[in-house]
Amino acid sequence: MSASAPLIAACGAPSLAIATYRCLLASGLTIGWMLLTSRRVRVPAGIPAAMGPGLALAAHFGAWIPSLRLTSVALSTAMISTQPVWSALLARFTGVRPAKAVWWGIAVSVVGVLVLTGFGGSVSGSSWIGMGLALLGALLAAVYVAFGERLRKATDLASYTTVVYGVAGLALLVVSALGSVALGGYVWRDWLLILAITLVAQIGGHSAMNAVVHRTSATVVSTAILFEAPGATILAAIFLGQSVGLSLVLGLVVMLIGLVIVVRGTSPRMPESGV
Repeated sequence: MSASAPLIAACGAPSLAIATYRCLLASGLTIGWMLLTSRRVRVPAGIPAAMGPGLALAAHFGAWIPSLRLTSVALSTAMISTQPVWSALLARFTGVRPAKAVWWGIAVSVVGVLVLTGFGGSVSGSSWIGMGLALLGALLAAVYVAFGERLRKATDLASYTTVVYGVAGLALLVVSALGSVALGGYVWRDWLLILAITLVAQIGGHSAMNAVVHRTSATVVSTAILFEAPGATILAAIFLGQSVGLSLVLGLVVMLIGLVIVVRGTSPRMPESGV
C-alpha cells in the first residue's frame, strides 16, 4: 500500500483520470473474477444504498489524488493518515463519545503536524493547498467508511466493492467529462502506472484490507495502515528523489504515535486507507 502515492505522483495522467480509471478498472476486474468463479453480484439494500459510499469515495479520490501534484508524497500521505481522527470526530456526532485517550492522541497528532511542517516555515503556498486537499480527502474517507459500514455488513465483499467502486468511477467519469479532463492520449508508461495503481492500491489495498479485517482485529489492521506514510516517504525519496528532512521525519513519528493512540482508543471499526 505504501507504493500507491509514489505511483500516483509518478504518473503523468490527469489526477481525475487516475481516480476514474482506478475505480472503474477495479470494479470491472472484480466483475470478471465473479463471473469466472460463478458468483453473483448481490446488494440486498439496492443500488441507491451504494450511492452514499460510492459518491463519498469519489469525492475522497477527487480531493486526495490532486494533492500529490501540489505537495510531497510525505506530507500528502501524512495528512491522509489522519482519517482515524476524523472518524472519531464523526462518531461524536452520532452519539458515540470518544475515550479520553482519543483526545490525547489527537493532541499528539497535531503536535506532530506542526513539527513535520517546521511550524509552517518549511511549507510553500502550493504545498499548503496540497496538504489541505489531503486533509479533506481524509475527512471524506471517514465519511465513506461511515456510509459504507451498514451496507458492507449486508452483503459480501466482492459485491460491495463492485457496486461502490462502480458508482465512484461513474461519478468521477461524469466530473471528468464536465471538466474536459483528458481521458486518453497518454504514453504507455502512464497506462501501465494506472494499471499498477488499480492492482496495488485499489484491489491490493482497499479490497484486501476489507477482507483481512474479518480475520483479525480491526485495531491491528488500522494501526498497520498508518505505517503507509513512512513507507511511501521512503519510496518517494528513493525513486522520485523527494527530499526528507529531519523535521519531517520527527514530525511523522510523533504524528503516527498520536494516530496509534487514536486508533486504539476508538471502538473497532475499519478506517480504510485513503490510497
